[in-house]
Amino acid sequence: MLADDEVEGLIEVDDEKCNFTLNSRQNGVLVGAWAVDYLISTRTTDVDTLWYRGDGDELSKGEVIAIFSGGKQAILMLERTILNLLGYLSGIANNTRSWVETSSIPVACTRKTMWGLLDKWAVHLGGGLSHRLSKRDACMLKENDLVAASEQKSQIAEKISNLDDDEIGAFLTVEVRTPSEAVVAAKAWQERGGHKQCVVMLDNMGPDGARESDLLLREQGLRELVILEASGGIVFTSLEEWENCGIEVISTSALNRGVAPHDFSMLIEGA
Repeated sequence: MLADDEVEGLIEVDDEKCNFTLNSRQNGVLVGAWAVDYLISTRTTDVDTLWYRGDGDELSKGEVIAIFSGGKQAILMLERTILNLLGYLSGIANNTRSWVETSSIPVACTRKTMWGLLDKWAVHLGGGLSHRLSKRDACMLKENDLVAASEQKSQIAEKISNLDDDEIGAFLTVEVRTPSEAVVAAKAWQERGGHKQCVVMLDNMGPDGARESDLLLREQGLRELVILEASGGIVFTSLEEWENCGIEVISTSALNRGVAPHDFSMLIEGA
């Protein structure tokens, strides 16, 4: 981001001082104030910021969010990066809030991110769940880990039985593609024993596949052993279809990818 504005190293102190006012042009949630403070502190000693709102706070259309005071050149050099940070992250929080308020089921983001932990931070402040922060948090067995598609069921059972606690981390997630594979995963987890949680991720199975998975697991007395997560192809307009499907969580990269940025303006005093 900084390279686009040719900001390299510290910005020289400027004798010409001024104030810039940051305004919100819409209602929403503020995310990125901390990141902006860090950006300024690492690029110049010539700018002070007075925040009227902080990360996670509600914003109203037309509200003054902050005043940036200091060297005119320094603020102008950082202006677009500041607006990009705030707009992108606050936009994710706004979008996440819409999902959370519409869905009766908790909603989580995935590891498909543009800005890594910053995306997940914005989802969190918008009311969503952050899933894993990194691979080290918990083990996930995905289709690429279960190599032979023709032997998917045996691969699932074998992989689960061979994991040790250190590999699992806080919990285990197993990606499955059919209701019968969900049953295989739950049985393997039961046979393995242990006190950690197992999440069965129903990949691209749709609401009907989720209902069938829930029913099969209940019929075999396995339902209480696992958490069911729906993922893949879930869109905002289909959220109502997922009600009463037996799942505990929805995960989607739509919370943070390709969302509309929050609209801010940053104007110099007298403009």
